[in-house]
Amino acid sequence: MHSLSKALFFLSILLFANFAKAQLCSGTFGQPLISQTFGQGNNTDSWYGPLEQYAPGASTYTTFVGPPGVSPRNLTANQSGLVKTPATPGNPYPIYWQPHADHTGDPNGLMLLIDGIATRTVFFEQRMDNLCPNTTLRLSIWVLNTNSPAANAQNPNMILRITDPNNNILGEKPTENVPADGTWHQYSVDFSNSNSPTVILQLINNTPTNSGNDFALDDITVQACGPAIAPFFNTNASLLNMCEGNTSNFILDANITAGYTNAFYQWQENTGSGWADIVGKTTKQAAIDFSDRIAGTYQYRLITAMNGNIDRTYCRAVSEPIEVTVNPLPTAKAENSGEVCIGGTIRLNASGGTSYKWYGPDGQFLSAEKNPTITNATKAMEGIYTVQVAANGCTSPATTTVEVFEPVIPITNIQNATICEGQSVQLEVSGGSAYLWHPSKGLSDPQIPNPIAAPTETTTYTVQVSNYSCTTYAQITVNVNKNVVANAGADQTIVTGQSTILNGKVSGDDFTYFWTPSDYLDDPTKLSPIATPTEDITYTLHASSNLGCNSSSDEVFIKVYPKVVIPNTFTPNGDNVNDMWNIPSITSFPNSIVKVTNRYGQLVYQSTGTFKAWDGKMNGKDLPPAIYYYSIYLNKDFKTYTGWVMLMR
Repeated sequence: MHSLSKALFFLSILLFANFAKAQLCSGTFGQPLISQTFGQGNNTDSWYGPLEQYAPGASTYTTFVGPPGVSPRNLTANQSGLVKTPATPGNPYPIYWQPHADHTGDPNGLMLLIDGIATRTVFFEQRMDNLCPNTTLRLSIWVLNTNSPAANAQNPNMILRITDPNNNILGEKPTENVPADGTWHQYSVDFSNSNSPTVILQLINNTPTNSGNDFALDDITVQACGPAIAPFFNTNASLLNMCEGNTSNFILDANITAGYTNAFYQWQENTGSGWADIVGKTTKQAAIDFSDRIAGTYQYRLITAMNGNIDRTYCRAVSEPIEVTVNPLPTAKAENSGEVCIGGTIRLNASGGTSYKWYGPDGQFLSAEKNPTITNATKAMEGIYTVQVAANGCTSPATTTVEVFEPVIPITNIQNATICEGQSVQLEVSGGSAYLWHPSKGLSDPQIPNPIAAPTETTTYTVQVSNYSCTTYAQITVNVNKNVVANAGADQTIVTGQSTILNGKVSGDDFTYFWTPSDYLDDPTKLSPIATPTEDITYTLHASSNLGCNSSSDEVFIKVYPKVVIPNTFTPNGDNVNDMWNIPSITSFPNSIVKVTNRYGQLVYQSTGTFKAWDGKMNGKDLPPAIYYYSIYLNKDFKTYTGWVMLMR
């Protein structure tokens, strides 16, 4: 074996020995004491620096490229820089570098990008202060091989070394080859810092070539290692999920692995507002007073640390929480659909839970339904119904009272009644506590048991008789006999010698009728007799009810005019014979209008009002013999007469 190969072999043996020796923690880790993220970028810049600004305490022994404003940059061997991604399309990075966000996936998160290092040397240091003394610690770092798998390049390989300020090695561990798989890989080393609160992380290149030895670093953390803590309740597990009002005390305990030689303890409680120390509970086993707790989730955990570190949040071991649940009692509610009549249906309703158990009066009814129904109700089913409402293993009772009533038996004073139109009758019903009549028309009050009914026509009244929720119906019919109404018709006019028919009408129920006087009537017992009076006369139609209702009478007047005879010749020659054109019967028409015109339509004579005979003159002068034309208006009952008259001398 060559001397170089032997050296590498023994170095590997030494490193693996140190690696095995470095795995010091077998318990749990607290929150990070150190968290180096390399800072945050923005949406515009590509390169960032100086390094100390973004990573306090960090140093790189490669050539650092920066600051902002000088971009784009292309790293070469043994150079480094703070960037958001190893490669961005459009910038002149090597095409085989893989673009990738920082370890957390933040597109603006920064990482330290390092180009190939060819010598086995420290290329990065991170000083870490204020660590927990006398504590086992774990340092972790995330590494990304920025090469593409297609590049077939040498994978990065480095050693994680922890020293004290005096360069004494506290722990170290190789990463082996970081695969080019496009993902971040975490590497860690455990160490004990004795009494020193300050340590230094050194990253040592372990790859003998710079070809492909390209990688990024991110998120360096240090966590305190403590013993594994498994808290538990020293009580029946079923008691840890309880109901309000049933809370009880219990004991907290924990199984703790070896880790601290002089351990201190503190139990904490979280009731929803964050973790708080439980005063006085500083032993591994602690009794908790849990009486009268309100509903909610109560978490408990044990923290432990070396002597002097119990108050340092990042220097103590913290267990996973265990919890007690106090479930609220369900808000139970029970109802029923109201009063029920015998033979009706009882409907029960419950709410407030996920399951229900009903119990009836004297244990006669059981049901697991939420809203059960009971048909054919009897008086024995009346009483208090109780439901146990359950939710989350807790129960609450609720009650509702069911009333069952006897059926309603209505009694009416009459079933039928007969009245004349305009009269009234009293209706009456009993057997309930509430009443409602329908229809309401013709009733004095439809909501009383004894309304006065005065319908105008035959009506059947239905009354709803109720006693609480029990309801039934009864009916009373009121027959209405219509009053007799006589109508003799409109007044008429005739001329002497003419006849007319009287237009009598009678309405109502069961009646008789006749006319008076019977003079000039062909039959006074007919509704429409023929009348032939010779002079003005008034006839009266009499109608009588045969049912004892109101009778009636009505009159009609017949006006009898004389027959009008109009002469067609007269001789106004002074011999006192037919000297005037006279119309004898026109005197019966005091508002007559008589006009005479010659053949040219010229008015030669007019008489208005009481007729004056015409003497054959116009304006006092004799008119020549001729045929003249007349128009005679008597009144509205007669048409206008027209014709001619011969004037002769």
